[in-house]
Amino acid sequence: SDVCSSDLHHGFMVHDQLYALDASLTPRPQMVQGHEQSDDRLSWRFTLRDGLWFHDGDPVRAADCVATIIRWSKRDLFGQRMASQWQEIRALDDRQFEIRLKKPFPHMLLALASGTCLIMPARLANPDITQQVKEAVGSGPYRFLPGEWDPGSHVAYTRFDRYHPRSEPPSLTSGGKVARMERSEEHTSELQS
Repeated sequence: SDVCSSDLHHGFMVHDQLYALDASLTPRPQMVQGHEQSDDRLSWRFTLRDGLWFHDGDPVRAADCVATIIRWSKRDLFGQRMASQWQEIRALDDRQFEIRLKKPFPHMLLALASGTCLIMPARLANPDITQQVKEAVGSGPYRFLPGEWDPGSHVAYTRFDRYHPRSEPPSLTSGGKVARMERSEEHTSELQS
């Protein structure tokens, strides 16, 4: 994956992940309540936690996660490896989705926590990776303010009031992401250094 630090900074401001890495680099639930794995390790069922909303006012649904994972799996090397092992990925209902594999993939949670599988609405997660995502709509602690964006110079965000952080203490990219500032303004040249 060819993602620079400013892209990741923006991603973590605007988006959230299904799993995230703690300080020991262990994947921890972030957007999910948890998962169940079948005895043969070929079926993974994920359940989203309550209270997840996108910045455009829509609830986060399992279909959004499936669409994002499919797009991510075509762009990210870890995602490509995971996709080569799956038989099917599908939403079961609004809060649950399932990944069924052809053979066990023991790095499933690490792949989802890798830092680039950032969940977006299904309407934006076009599986055609030649099509650029035109809006920065996530479910993270801050909303991107496109009207204040000056590429190469200035970017601004405002706190997303419907974001509910996890109750665990923050650790690396996992745990409770408490948005303490109402607004964040940054010069993009400073982010790239």
